[in-house]
Amino acid sequence: MTEAYKAAKEELEQRRKSADKECEQRHLEISTKFPEISYLERNILNTSIEISKAICSHKSNISELIDRLKNENLSSQHRIETMLMGLGYPADYLKPQYTCKNCNDTGFVLGKRCSCFDRLINKYSILEMSKNCKIKLSDFSDFKAEYYPNTPDSNGIIPQEKMRRLKDYCKQYADNFSLSSPSLFMLGKTGLGKTFISSCIAKELILSGKNVAFDSAQNFLIKIQNEQFGRESGNTVEVLNDADLVILDDLGSEFNSPVFQSALYSIINNRINLEKPIIVSTNLSLSELKEKYDDRIISRLLSFEPLRFFGVDIRQVMLKLKNR
Repeated sequence: MTEAYKAAKEELEQRRKSADKECEQRHLEISTKFPEISYLERNILNTSIEISKAICSHKSNISELIDRLKNENLSSQHRIETMLMGLGYPADYLKPQYTCKNCNDTGFVLGKRCSCFDRLINKYSILEMSKNCKIKLSDFSDFKAEYYPNTPDSNGIIPQEKMRRLKDYCKQYADNFSLSSPSLFMLGKTGLGKTFISSCIAKELILSGKNVAFDSAQNFLIKIQNEQFGRESGNTVEVLNDADLVILDDLGSEFNSPVFQSALYSIINNRINLEKPIIVSTNLSLSELKEKYDDRIISRLLSFEPLRFFGVDIRQVMLKLKNR
């Protein structure tokens, strides 16, 4: 049993316990305020006991007796619901309010794992991945536009203006994120803030309750390869399919191999087919990407919304400022 499975199972058990406890408290409240409803509930319980006894008695008129007792229960239940609504309560106020109506927070439906259980397993798998990710999550408030040149480059572009607009766009992207948000392709030389901006998006979404799978492309691909060859347990491809957002950082730094190329294509293509967004960042130029990856991968990357980063290596700028 994986850690993610255990955590998902524990959350389901906690949900069920909480729903049952809240239901008990509502029953106590109603029985104190409205004894007539409590009386009807006891009648339903007694009738249910009578049904059980009738089933065990093997009497000749068993079917008629059971039908009569069931009808009495249905009538009492209808009266309770009518009385509750008349008193301003929901009709189902005395029933447990489980999070999942399909499995009642048991995690299983007809002996098969419920989709809510699968979603929780993937949620905790993603959280486990995030813990192992060595990329620090950052805040948009830490963005420093002054680290970028405020003078035109050789192409007449003022990096500071461009990067300020790019940061604002990514902040809006995070604030308004949905599964229909566009996929992003971040391009630019090393040290321009691609990982920083990606981590800001990741942090905003994680804080809002979204499932974000964020790590370097190399780490994801190594994990998938190890799972394929039985060196690790898990199903990273499935987890990446299920995440609300996948961020592949530093594409191009990984070792080039047919296994990695196939896994990378699967990750990107699956997200496209599932109509779920993905963010990919790279230090490589377009010509370098075309040399490293096959046309299928390049075609899909170029279908994403491009975000071009400008300026000079921020690490060097920060080092100079520190040494002043």
